[in-house]
Amino acid sequence: MADAAQFQDRLLSLGLARVSEAAALASATLIGRGDEKAADQAAVNAMRDQLNLLDIAGVVVIGEGERDEAPMLFIGEEVGTGKGPAVDIALDPLEGTTLTAKDMPNALTVIAMAPRGTLLHAPDVYMEKLAIGPGYKPGTVTMTMSPSERVSALAAAKGVSTENITVCVLERPRHEELIAELRSTGASIRLITDGDVAGVMHCAEPEVTGIDMYMGSGGAPEGVLAAAALKCMGGQFFGKLLFRNDDEKARAKKAGIQNFDRVYTRDDLVRGDVIFAATGVTDGSLLAGIKREPGWVTTETLLMRSKTGSVRRMTYRSPMR
Repeated sequence: MADAAQFQDRLLSLGLARVSEAAALASATLIGRGDEKAADQAAVNAMRDQLNLLDIAGVVVIGEGERDEAPMLFIGEEVGTGKGPAVDIALDPLEGTTLTAKDMPNALTVIAMAPRGTLLHAPDVYMEKLAIGPGYKPGTVTMTMSPSERVSALAAAKGVSTENITVCVLERPRHEELIAELRSTGASIRLITDGDVAGVMHCAEPEVTGIDMYMGSGGAPEGVLAAAALKCMGGQFFGKLLFRNDDEKARAKKAGIQNFDRVYTRDDLVRGDVIFAATGVTDGSLLAGIKREPGWVTTETLLMRSKTGSVRRMTYRSPMR
């Protein structure tokens, strides 16, 4: 593990915001154009170019896939000038490619940076996820509880009825039973079509987003990014890897995973200080999307540091090129 004292998170944070902004700006002209791959590739190219300007010895541990699957920003790729601190990079150059292609809400560019060896190298498999916001005692909700028990427990901790709890769930056929059980409690459900990093982040600001809890399965790499965000914003996150076949277990072993039944907490997934940046691509409840006007383009970026708990909302206005 890298010496955490060498991780100059304050100095690196603005550079990370620029990386996130560049990816969002690159995808701006493809919003609503129906081409997911082109939007993703534009964001990838811009994010990679900006990362390579930073004085870091970075390694992508959560990226676009294995080297033979992704031409850029693949897992294990080295980024940066090589002259600065050794860091892990977790990124999703365009979280919500479908949302971008269809001009739907909550598409983001997302990136996190931490000292080398402190981010879990999550394999590209599913992860069962559970998240709540800040201010609750440890053990308020657990992975061993049923979905309805979690709703009841959170309602009791919040001092409200279950009808006043809202749960965010990714809308997928695999979640039909989960949704039915949650609705039996009287809780409200906010269904999202894509973007479960943003879905988890919504839990950290329930007074703004109206979401108290996140439940369901999604990509494990996105789970690490979501945990990084909650480490900065506050909140609890739990994840358990799900395997559909032996090939996925082999992929996990390759990533260094030994215990296939382990429940990971937020601090298991992100074991050190982390900085996190997300820029809105389309309008959402967390961030405003890219705004274009004659001659100008404007972005909104969320920039956070876990060491200080600082959360900055930054507006960047630049001439349109």
